Amino acid sequence: MYPDEMTTPEQVMDFIKKEAAVLLYFYSDSCAPCLSLRPKVVELICDSFPEIKITFVNGENAPMIPAKFTAFSFPTLLVFFEGKEYIRESKYVAIPQLAASISRPYKLLFEI
Repeated sequence: MYPDEMTTPEQVMDFIKKEAAVLLYFYSDSCAPCLSLRPKVVELICDSFPEIKITFVNGENAPMIPAKFTAFSFPTLLVFFEGKEYIRESKYVAIPQLAASISRPYKLLFEI
């Protein structure tokens, strides 16, 4: 369903270049909000935005990736469309707000 977790900045950059829409999910195993938010984000993307590809980055195991994307708090979600960052949500992420933020650029890219 989704690729394995990314472990190098090069993997992430290649993934962003290859896919039309990407959601990067930065998390830590010791972050309770990260663990509780993850299934909600996956459900949102699968149900409402199926063209977006998700990849996960454990910031503790691969600290160079969050450093490259200046994502120093967890959870941090970055959404890219055609290789450009459009959305950055961090810490307290509200699913309805995330859906509303994604909706317009998603529709412009995939539904017109």
